[in-house]
Amino acid sequence: MEKIGRWSFIIQGVAVFGVIGTLFYMMINKYYEYEYVWSHVADYLPLRYLFLAFWEGQQGSFLLWIFWHVILGFVLLRVAKKWESPTLSILSAIQFFLLSMILGIYLLPELRLGVTPFNLLRFSDGMTGLPIFSNANYLSMIQGKGLNPLLQNYWMIIHPPTLFLGFASVTIPFCYAMAGFWKKDFSGWLKPVLPWALLAVQSWVPVL
Repeated sequence: MEKIGRWSFIIQGVAVFGVIGTLFYMMINKYYEYEYVWSHVADYLPLRYLFLAFWEGQQGSFLLWIFWHVILGFVLLRVAKKWESPTLSILSAIQFFLLSMILGIYLLPELRLGVTPFNLLRFSDGMTGLPIFSNANYLSMIQGKGLNPLLQNYWMIIHPPTLFLGFASVTIPFCYAMAGFWKKDFSGWLKPVLPWALLAVQSWVPVL
């Protein structure tokens, strides 16, 4: 069972990398038929700002958060030892919640779970039925909205990844604490969690 859980987390991580890579590919190639690309990318935007465009929107921000959880989870696979199963179980539950925010699945006609970054522009809210989409060559008639000018700054390339690393790293001590309750080992988790707590504090220092 532990082996199945380990491989499930690895497969989930690889899938997350695939989603992020696919979204970057769409943004680099200016696939404006997708709402997320159209909303955050423009032809004039320099390549370095595509990273900013990626996490400017809510879906990209969630993906950045999920990405750091995957990286830290892979580290847990190597170092957690007897705490691997309970800590990764808690982390996986958190991942499931975050991933639900970008599913975009309709549970009911008026109830949608999350918003996918792969939603087509012609099917997005407020766009359905517009005359422009009746033209087969409508993509030649539109341009991307581009990035908010206030975000077009070198430091904004660094700040969000550091911020979300802080969010993600704080999760790991929480996973250890919950694992301690799970295993009814109320003090054994304190020693292995110390490096993670230090990482969490150091990650938040640049943010603060």
